[in-house]
Amino acid sequence: MGERDGGVTRDERERGMSAPRRFAGGRLVIASHNAGKVREIADLLRPFAVEVVSAGSLGLDEPEETGATFRANAELKARAAAKAAGLPALADDSGLTVTALGGAPGIYSARWAGDARDFSVAMARVWRELGGAADHGAAFIAALSLCWPDGHCETFEGRVDGALVWPPRGDKGFGYDPMFVPAGGALTFGEMEPNAKHRISHRADAFRKLVAACFA
Repeated sequence: MGERDGGVTRDERERGMSAPRRFAGGRLVIASHNAGKVREIADLLRPFAVEVVSAGSLGLDEPEETGATFRANAELKARAAAKAAGLPALADDSGLTVTALGGAPGIYSARWAGDARDFSVAMARVWRELGGAADHGAAFIAALSLCWPDGHCETFEGRVDGALVWPPRGDKGFGYDPMFVPAGGALTFGEMEPNAKHRISHRADAFRKLVAACFA
């Protein structure tokens, strides 16, 4: 048997033996204390008339992110919030992977910003560690996990490729957005209007898959 995911193995899912669980409506916890991330996910959910509440506003603790992948950490956070709140919860785990750094900072993207979550520090570290590398290729990866209080989860991954620039540009995004230019573009995510970013971002890619399976 394959790896079991919320009572259904991924092998079974791939063979079409079990349909994804649907979100039945009502309140949904966004399992994050990051205001920018909560705002972005809430904007994506707006067309579905979901009543969104953040983990921060509910006073929920942030679990330690002990997973080895974006998927594992997204599921860990969503399960913890769903159990604590008694409501379905949606969690994101995302980060920047830099080709010349062997995929770093990856799942440690937030930790590179330190306890103060100062991403100017994190961006400076990325650029410093790149040194004189000719390859500035990078990707944002996101895993979105929708979990219920009974522990069942539906998880989807998204990705957007691009390149890093220095100095950072723009103040409309968050995290590493000001130093990331998506492939084929000229503006950084930090310079783009939110609606334009939402159409092409890693989170939007994962969200489209989530909506098709659980909301549409």
